[in-house]
Formats: sequence, structure tokens, C-alpha cells
Amino acid sequence: MTEDSLARDEVKRVLKPRRGLNRGGILMNRLVAMVVAGSLTMAALGDEPAKSTASGNEVGQPVMLSYTDLKWVELPERKGMQFALLTGDPRTGAYTQIRRVPALTANPPHSHSSEIKNVIISGVWYTGADVPSARDFGPGSVIVMPANWVHVSGCRAGSECVFYQEGNGKFDFQPAADAARN
Repeated sequence: MTEDSLARDEVKRVLKPRRGLNRGGILMNRLVAMVVAGSLTMAALGDEPAKSTASGNEVGQPVMLSYTDLKWVELPERKGMQFALLTGDPRTGAYTQIRRVPALTANPPHSHSSEIKNVIISGVWYTGADVPSARDFGPGSVIVMPANWVHVSGCRAGSECVFYQEGNGKFDFQPAADAARN
């Protein structure tokens, strides 16, 4: 078996509904823990050493957080959106974080100067080159956006969107008019 197939099997096992359990809270905590563990494993296997986490853990120590323990901060570039930093620093370089976005949020055409990976945890997130071509992505979906790709994105009605985000460089939000000039 390949690492990819083992990871897919583990996601299916964790997300499999179980009778009599509080599916929402338990699955959310398991998915967050699994995404954090996967991210730390990928960082450990990469060329650069893992960076300290926002929670003050030492380099080389595991990051283990329950969803209820996350420290939420408003995203300066997009009011109303929040993030909980897991590793790195999105102001200066590579990072991992959990994002929380209110339902009915609509981001206008924009780009980011670094590649961004998102794994949807809850809600329905949409993204695409423009509104007519935007696709909906529910829990378990993976979106990898290349640097400088102009796109729209947002959270559909019904519930807030929560997703894991990994950036390989600093986070920025460049409106399409600004992106066209760069």
C-alpha cells in the first residue's frame, strides 16, 4: 500500500459514522487532530525543520490541540473571518492554521502570492476562477491553489465553514485589480 492509500483509509475510518456517538463534536476533534498530525508528519519529512507553534511548544514537540482549545484571532485582511494558528507565521512565511468563515461570506476575485492548501472540515466552501465556474466543496474536500491564481471563494448558506489551511509562504490577499498590476 502507498502512503496516499493508507492516509485515505485512515480518513475513511475516522469519518465513518458510529451509532450512539455525538458525531459532530467527536468527528470534528478527530479530523482536526488527524490534519494536524498529517501536517507535522509532512513537515518532518520535508527539507526544512518544523517551526515553533503559536501555542509556545518547542520545535520537535508534537502539537496536540482539541478544537475547543484553539485560540481564534480575526483575519486582518478579511474582517469577520477568523484563524487559529497551529505552526509558523503567516505574516512572514510558511504556516498551518484552522480557518473559520461565517456563512454567506463572498470573497471577490483575488489571488495569493504563495501556494495554499485547504482541507474542508465543516460547511460548504466554494472556489473557482469566477462565480459561474465556482465549485462547492464539503467536509473532507482538498483544494490546492497555485500561487497567483485569480479566483473567487466563500462559504455557502447553512453554517460557517471551518477548514485547515497550509501555506508554503506568507499569507496575503491581493484583490484582482492589484493582482493584475503585479
